[in-house]
Amino acid sequence: MKAYVMAAVLLLTTAAPAPSAIPAPSVAAAPSAAPAPFAPASFALAAVSPSRAGTPAPAGWHWPLAPRPAVLRPFDPPDKPWLSGHRGVDLGSASDGGPVTAPEAGTISFVGVVVDRPVITIDHGNGLRSSFEPVRSKLKKGASVAKGAVVGTLLAGHCGRSPCVHWGVRRGGEYLNPLSFILDLRPSVLLPLKGSGPS
Repeated sequence: MKAYVMAAVLLLTTAAPAPSAIPAPSVAAAPSAAPAPFAPASFALAAVSPSRAGTPAPAGWHWPLAPRPAVLRPFDPPDKPWLSGHRGVDLGSASDGGPVTAPEAGTISFVGVVVDRPVITIDHGNGLRSSFEPVRSKLKKGASVAKGAVVGTLLAGHCGRSPCVHWGVRRGGEYLNPLSFILDLRPSVLLPLKGSGPS
């Protein structure tokens, strides 16, 4: 608890203006008063707006596996397109052979083998596409799928002995973090509660 309080004090004294000097979200203004002392009961956690965080806001998509899977390997895109990285997430499954479902409605835009793995891709519209591997599917290109509909069966091999599916999301040629369409990944900041500022 002491470490948390010290970290919060450091954060507030170096980065946050006094509660009475915090500008409106759309206006950038310099603080006009010295930072207020830390009062644990006077602050609450809030999320930064999506435009500030640079991450898509949660879009209400569904997990492609059930029950809710563990993230075995996170999104780690390379700095340059030609460098190595992880352009999606690996989600743990209860077993190989389980169903993979559409996280959002769309149209099947690809079903086939890439290198040595079966892949299925769903076009969700607005330039967004989800791809899953290794997934065997009987669906054909052009088929419509509803959110939550089974699109294929998970095969073994991607994560060694741990059954998992690799899920990637792209908007055009840009890879996005698939979890940002399910979870709120925006950073949290301490904001003063109403009426907690100095009188």
